[in-house]
Amino acid sequence: MIEAQSVSKHFGELVAVDQLSFSVGPGEVLGFLGPNGAGKSTTMKMITGFIAPSEGSIRVYGHAVESEPVLCKRQIGYLPEGAPSYAEMTPTSFLAFIADVRGLQGTQRRQRLDYVIERLGLGSVLKQNIETLSKGFKRRVGLAQAVLHDPRVLILDEPTDGLDPNQKHEVRELIRDMSSDKIIIISTHILEEVDAVCTRALIIAQGKLLADDTPDNLAARSPLHNAVSVDLRDNAQACRLKQALGEMEDVADVHLAEGAASLKVLAKPGKTVLESVQKLLAARDWNPESLHVERGRLDEVFRDITGGRPL
Repeated sequence: MIEAQSVSKHFGELVAVDQLSFSVGPGEVLGFLGPNGAGKSTTMKMITGFIAPSEGSIRVYGHAVESEPVLCKRQIGYLPEGAPSYAEMTPTSFLAFIADVRGLQGTQRRQRLDYVIERLGLGSVLKQNIETLSKGFKRRVGLAQAVLHDPRVLILDEPTDGLDPNQKHEVRELIRDMSSDKIIIISTHILEEVDAVCTRALIIAQGKLLADDTPDNLAARSPLHNAVSVDLRDNAQACRLKQALGEMEDVADVHLAEGAASLKVLAKPGKTVLESVQKLLAARDWNPESLHVERGRLDEVFRDITGGRPL
């Protein structure tokens, strides 16, 4: 696994990462969330050995990053922020260069090159200079080099940045397919990405760890967790339902959307209100246009945990 123990990084007087500790094992897709400048990219650079921690230690499959850097880097595929590469190279020459660096030879080399080219849809741009590619294709070339040697650990900094919705879906499918036996760490500012592919999320701000939980458990911290949304046909029904629900023991609050017959019924902690809403509707013989239970909103939880700092 990857183990970070009391890791800090100082740049002069700036503390970019402050006593950060966590571990992650195979089969986990760990999402790094935090405001701009929280220390996400710095932490990834320390795991991959690009920069050394000021304090603390990091181990990758039992190898210390500082004293055994080559052994660690053999285990890791890394996509840095911005997907830097050699602008004058073509994807063909760049991936061949990466294959040389990674020591891929013979049948394995050909199979891995064929795999990443097909899986990331690079066939149409293999002979173009990388500097001429769109942002999305540059990102896909960067992903291809990261997974080329079939690493045990993948460190991906904003992996879907610049991709269109279809490309984002393809990359997320790739991450899910590879996640069963790999350690995957993703830094992202896209909360839907955490929901889509991550089994666990760390939230950091000002270099400190503020939360470590599953996306579902984090969403459950939202005031909207277990809230019931109801759309009715007219405002009069909505107003009467709001009054009746407001008198119920398990209901924390009821919001009526201005100018619309839409209610949001908030449950008290540990309670559910769906059954109460359904009984009231049935008693009045009202058929709602829609009715559903809210899972909770990660963006609200994120703002609450980080003190309102934006992603």
